[in-house]
Amino acid sequence: MDVVAATKPIIRVAALCGSIRKGSFNRSLLRSAIKLCDESINGMQIEYIDIAPLPMLNTDLEVQGTYPPVVEAFREKIREADSVLFASPEYNYSVTAPLKNAIDWASRPPNVWADKAAAIVSAGGGFGGGRSQYHLRQIGVYLDLHFINKPEFFLNLFQPPSKFDSEGNLVDVATKEKLREILLSLYTFTLRLQGK
Repeated sequence: MDVVAATKPIIRVAALCGSIRKGSFNRSLLRSAIKLCDESINGMQIEYIDIAPLPMLNTDLEVQGTYPPVVEAFREKIREADSVLFASPEYNYSVTAPLKNAIDWASRPPNVWADKAAAIVSAGGGFGGGRSQYHLRQIGVYLDLHFINKPEFFLNLFQPPSKFDSEGNLVDVATKEKLREILLSLYTFTLRLQGK
């Protein structure tokens, strides 16, 4: 089993879920990613960042270059991260309103997304959230976010057998391995961008 050596640099990953629903399968993917890191990927630390408390973007809330405390705290979490892991469900062929709102807040001057590595996972029907991923990649171009190209991760929730148990935990072994491959790719790409 490929395990990132403990002697390698530690990267900090900010994990954001586009769904703020408590039972979200996309959030379950992030929980699984955190567990995988704890179990088998040394050198990577993932922190889930809740975007639900963020107010809708309104520049009237910006006062002399400062933002509301909850926005400042969110922006600082992104600023401190080495890379970003998005779980992006698809709403109407695009990213969700909560995720776009979070992206826009962190892009306000100074843009705290710039020069970070990023990866996307998604769970949904049909294309498994793929259209949201492509829109997110387009947004990332303007923000100077650098997404890994491969592997890609689209999980069709309606294709049997179920990949999650009744508690919302990812239980499918093959899907866990695909998620692990995404994390390893993100780790390697982050270090490459940082020149390490």
